[in-house]
Amino acid sequence: MGFPVEQQAAHWIDGEWTRSGTRRASMNPATGEAFATYFDGGLDEAKNSVAAARRTFIQSDWKVDAMRRATALGHLADAYEQRAQDLIDCLATENGKLKVEAGFEATQIVRALRFASGLALHTFGRVSEPRPGTQSMVLRQAVGVAGLIVPWNSPAFLLIRALAPALAAGCTAVIKLPAQAAQAAQLSAEIMASVPELPKGAVNLFVESGSEGAKFLVESPDVPVISFTGSTATGRAIAVAGAGRFKRIGLELGGKTPHLVFDDADIEAALPTIVASSTVFAGQFCVTGSRILVQRGIAEKFKEQLAQRLAAVRPGAASDSSSQMGPLIDRQAVERVEHMVTAALSEGATAVVRGGPITDGPLAAGAFYRPALLEVPASGLAISREEVFGPVQTLQVFDTEDQAVTMANDSEYGLSACIWTRDADRPIRVARQLDAGHICINEWAGMQVEFEEGGFKNSGQGRLGGLAGIDDFMEYKQVLQVFRRG
Repeated sequence: MGFPVEQQAAHWIDGEWTRSGTRRASMNPATGEAFATYFDGGLDEAKNSVAAARRTFIQSDWKVDAMRRATALGHLADAYEQRAQDLIDCLATENGKLKVEAGFEATQIVRALRFASGLALHTFGRVSEPRPGTQSMVLRQAVGVAGLIVPWNSPAFLLIRALAPALAAGCTAVIKLPAQAAQAAQLSAEIMASVPELPKGAVNLFVESGSEGAKFLVESPDVPVISFTGSTATGRAIAVAGAGRFKRIGLELGGKTPHLVFDDADIEAALPTIVASSTVFAGQFCVTGSRILVQRGIAEKFKEQLAQRLAAVRPGAASDSSSQMGPLIDRQAVERVEHMVTAALSEGATAVVRGGPITDGPLAAGAFYRPALLEVPASGLAISREEVFGPVQTLQVFDTEDQAVTMANDSEYGLSACIWTRDADRPIRVARQLDAGHICINEWAGMQVEFEEGGFKNSGQGRLGGLAGIDDFMEYKQVLQVFRRG
């Protein structure tokens, strides 16, 4: 799939392609070169999208026709499946993902849509006769227009992860994607436009490099629910801004996933996954395994073997089949990660594997950063608590199980955690004590779209996926009727 600079990514609003705003270049993070263009929207596109979504919600039967919604979601899954290779190529070029990573994202989209198709038929409430001659019903109905603010790091899947339950509930939607995902936005809109059961204006999508359009979604009285995936700082600002209208706000925010590696862990089985937890999408992942807590009995052996594996990782473009890790999203991200590593070293961290920007050779023009492993004191440093969003891991040593739990919970984040042990009882005992929304046992990033996903503490609120994924997009209404008995 080629991306000539002449290709223009447009907004998809009210069933029409809209080429408004400033035309800008989409950049390939592996080469630093422009490969396509997009129209950079903002406030006007957001206003037009909300107007279209609200009109469709009010005037069409979308919100009350569950079978139509189920059919549309099933056909949308089919459409994504048919264009899977296009999506993989797009993500590899624009996002920098390796082909296998992009392929996983494409597969998850289809799973999420098929699950939501079934969920659309299970929006019913309940009815009871609480006393003779009185019938009470609880109805579940769509809230209205959903504003979905999607990040750049897994744009195609994270768009669908929020959109699928919103559509299943009967909402219409306005989606804001960032400039770094403009081509993924274009392709996603093309796929949606191919599904005839989706009414005009049910899904509206615009791209902006700024935040005026997103701010409008958060502030508009016509958008009663917001779903946001991104940084904790931005999520906090959205929550504050939406509080004035008591909006429903679902947030999946930052993470600082710890690996708790106990003395009895199968090191040979654990190491490849722990390395991957830092290098998949170059660590630009909300559940990147950035904290390694290892028990003292195996600490030196584990550190040595992990360092060897990280040092051997081959960064490269998705177009090179030998690449083992892709680039960061842009040069600014490289500079930010390097600044955090340099600061950590000055604060007392020890570089087990220094890693760092690639500044010479064929990859120098891209946004590549070699994996780093920093050993920090048991008490921790800023880099062992703050989200890096890059291929940087910290290593700390613990002695006891209780100490491991305390160290793992020493973070403002609580999105996920991993436990590595061959003990039959320890995993569930430790998992119950960890402040995290998703726990993996002898595994990493095992989230399933059929189950709820979300964070504790400053990693967010609400859940996406599973049966509860629809809750943010539905309202409960009680209807009572007194009737004459025969």
